[in-house]
Amino acid sequence: MNDFINLMKERVTLLKKAVRAAEADIDRFPDGRLRVNKTGQGCNYYVVTKRGDTTGDYIPAKNKELVKQLAQKDYNKLFLKRAETELKYLKRAVAGLEGNNTDAVFKNLSDERKKLVTPYILTDELYAREWQFMKFKTNPFMIENKIYETAKGEMVRSKSEVLIANILFELGIPYHYEKQLVLRNGGKRYPDFTLLNVRTRREIYLEHFGLLDDQEYRTGCLHKLDDYMENGIYLGRELLLTYETEENPLNIKGIKKMLKDLFLT
Repeated sequence: MNDFINLMKERVTLLKKAVRAAEADIDRFPDGRLRVNKTGQGCNYYVVTKRGDTTGDYIPAKNKELVKQLAQKDYNKLFLKRAETELKYLKRAVAGLEGNNTDAVFKNLSDERKKLVTPYILTDELYAREWQFMKFKTNPFMIENKIYETAKGEMVRSKSEVLIANILFELGIPYHYEKQLVLRNGGKRYPDFTLLNVRTRREIYLEHFGLLDDQEYRTGCLHKLDDYMENGIYLGRELLLTYETEENPLNIKGIKKMLKDLFLT
């Protein structure tokens, strides 16, 4: 609910800025309003300046700038009227919801009561907790290679994955390691990490490409990316990448900043 309220507040800010720009334009518009008459070849334009006049004066094609200014003037008037109404409703809704947020009923309970109650709408905290402890199928391939322990106490396949997992743990971003993903085409993938964006409650996949010096490995990575794309999982939207080579080690600082920007702001 707080995200919904914040979206409305952002809309209020956007509208106020647009209204200021529209009001600043008012004095530069020419007199009259625009009348548009559709013809077989296009449109004829007229400027109406007298009350009761239903025809107006014809605007020659060479004076297209006047046509644009009059069209903008008419749009300006309609925009300001509608913006005023929308702002009124938005402000009223924000004020009402901030004081009557249903999510706050559970949030404001004492800790003792929270333990006794099952909320009808899960808070972000409870949703993340349930997601974190959900059961899932993991990658059965060569599980004996999971020999590196993370701060969360799970076993992963490489030192770089330990570093990534520890960043996620440090930032408080819920994640699963090698959680099975069933694709649209029925195929199965095991992304290195499945992350939860708590605010949007969307799952985001993170693949780490750690052997990019190797040609065969690079080819496999490209096939993997193609497979994701063909199944509607797009790089930069549902899919994130980290990578390294012998000469370019894992960019810890950059990864941490990326995750903070995408999940915590």
